[in-house]
Amino acid sequence: MKTGLRTIYFVTRNPHKVKEIRELAIDSGISIQHLNYEYPELQLDEIEEVVKASANYIRREKGAKTPFFIEDSGLFIHALNGFPGPFSAFVFRTIGNEGILSLMAGKSGEERRATFKTAIAFCQSASAEPRIFLGVVEGRIADSARGEGGFGFDPIFEYRGTTFAEMSTEEKNRVSHRGRAFREFLNHIS
Repeated sequence: MKTGLRTIYFVTRNPHKVKEIRELAIDSGISIQHLNYEYPELQLDEIEEVVKASANYIRREKGAKTPFFIEDSGLFIHALNGFPGPFSAFVFRTIGNEGILSLMAGKSGEERRATFKTAIAFCQSASAEPRIFLGVVEGRIADSARGEGGFGFDPIFEYRGTTFAEMSTEEKNRVSHRGRAFREFLNHIS
C-alpha cells in the first residue's frame, strides 16, 4: 500500500468486485483494502435496503474497521417484472445466465430491456449511519451469452450492442452501474 493514501475497507466476498473498484480508485488518492467478512445479505425488495441493513449489521456486530463500504447489484428485467432484481446473486447461483436466457426465449425488441443497478453503503465510523450511493445503467438482455470478461450476468447484459463481458474492465467501468455508483461515492469522500 502506498503511503499518503486514505484507506477505505471494501467488505465483500467477491474478488471480482474488488478488482473493478480498485481500478476505479487508482487516481483517487484512496487505497481500497479488501475485508472478506461473512454477513447476512437479507432478501429485501430494494437493493438500497439490502446494503443499508447489511452495513448496519457489519458496523454493530462485526466491529468492522472503518471507514468501510459494501456494494450490492441487481439486474432488473422489464419483461419479467423486475426479476431477478435484489435476488440476482441467488438467481445467478441457481439458474445462471442460461436460465435467464431460457426465461427470455421468444422475447424481442423492447421486451428485452433491462436495468443494472448498484447501491453502495458507506460507513465513515462505527457510530455513523450508512450513506447510500446509486448507479444505474439501461441496456438489454442479449440473445446469447457473449464475451470472456467480467463476471455474473456480464455475458448477457448488453449496453449499446456490446455485452459487459465483451468490454475491458476499463471500458466497463466507464459505463457500468458499479462504476457510476463508485464515482458518486468517490465524489462524496474526496
